[in-house]
Amino acid sequence: MNLSFLRDRAFLKEMLWIALPISFQQLISAALNMIDVVMVGQLGETSIAALGLANQVFFVLILLLFGTTSGMAIFTAQFWGKQEIEPIRKVLGMSILVTSSFASIFTLAAVFIPQRVLGLYTNDAEVIAIGSQYLRIVGLSYIPVAIATSYVTVLRSIQLVRITVVATITALFFKTILGYMLIFGLGGLPELGVRGAAIGTASGWTLELALLLILVYTQKTPLAGGLKTLFSFDMTFFARVLRTALPAMANELFWSVGITTYNAIYAHISTDSISAINVNATIEELGFVVFIGLGNACAVMVGNRIGAGKKEEAYETVRRMIILSVSAAWLVGLLVFSLRDVMTSSGLFKLSPNGVHNVQMLMLMMACTLWIRMFNFSTFIGALRAGGDTRFALIMEICSIWLIGVPAAYISAFVFHLPVYYVYLMVALEEIAKAFVSFWRFRSRKWIHDLVNEPAI
Repeated sequence: MNLSFLRDRAFLKEMLWIALPISFQQLISAALNMIDVVMVGQLGETSIAALGLANQVFFVLILLLFGTTSGMAIFTAQFWGKQEIEPIRKVLGMSILVTSSFASIFTLAAVFIPQRVLGLYTNDAEVIAIGSQYLRIVGLSYIPVAIATSYVTVLRSIQLVRITVVATITALFFKTILGYMLIFGLGGLPELGVRGAAIGTASGWTLELALLLILVYTQKTPLAGGLKTLFSFDMTFFARVLRTALPAMANELFWSVGITTYNAIYAHISTDSISAINVNATIEELGFVVFIGLGNACAVMVGNRIGAGKKEEAYETVRRMIILSVSAAWLVGLLVFSLRDVMTSSGLFKLSPNGVHNVQMLMLMMACTLWIRMFNFSTFIGALRAGGDTRFALIMEICSIWLIGVPAAYISAFVFHLPVYYVYLMVALEEIAKAFVSFWRFRSRKWIHDLVNEPAI
């Protein structure tokens, strides 16, 4: 294993310049999301389960938005490598148009048929009733979330990460404080329980969009174009971008539906099982902080290098990121393993004894499999997605999750009746299979596609 790149100061400086703000943003987000779960957790296991399942709708939406925006950001990163601003603004306009359309559909479902949506995950009437209250309110913020996601992704691709950090962190603190006051009725505000958490969340996401727009235009960033500039793209250019972005959209859609299928399986095992999964998910989010920064930094650096015609440098960037990510994953895994008892005995979550045992075992399984998941994340986001190899990534993702992961979860839960933590472990089989395929594809260099040095727009 060649580690000489650790002496490459230019590489490390560029990586840290992008990765550290994103990781810090993710850290604050994960910490405050955990606080949300802790606050709602004081209302009992049923409320934790309801909040977790209601957020599955948002989870599907946000991944669909991520697939759309990251697919389009392949172009913005490469155009930034060529220092061409006008096409970047046009791609942003496309992204806003497409993501807002998706968000509108989710808003209608969340506001008008929340019981039917949550009924896909659980038969527990109390969980559905509580979750529906949350979903109706949060659904109103889905369109602002979609527009904000478009801006955040493009800003990252052109290395203006600090704007996204300021806007997102401010919004997160606002939503957490307002949610806390409304959940428990503090400061003269009504005590609304789960509905209070929903109002805080919807208000926070709307504030994020407002702050992003203010910062983008007051600081005169490259994205500060008028509506005519943003939406003046021709259909030929739109089709060209969509050819690359659509597989990324489909990829995230199939993947997110697969993940929600896992959660539906966990929920049908028992309410305390899905509660434990939700608690473990908040801990996972904290554990992923470093890797989100590294993965996004890798994607931006790879896109910039391909756009500048430096394909071999793009390959070497991914190789270095894989080494850093896997090494960090072992360290984070050891930390998660050592903190299992502390997290579950601290009284942060009101869980039954069986729920505590489930969380401890889930954390053990997470610690053991984290390194292989982060290897896949590095190759998938840093190489296949950033390199424009979206069709191959789509096929690989669909096959791994639907031919291996979902059948393994279903059989282990409903045929062998294994505990939730062993079902969680069986799901990792798809990660193992994916690792072999993604490593082969990475080594082949067939994932490197120069998308912007084509005939002019």
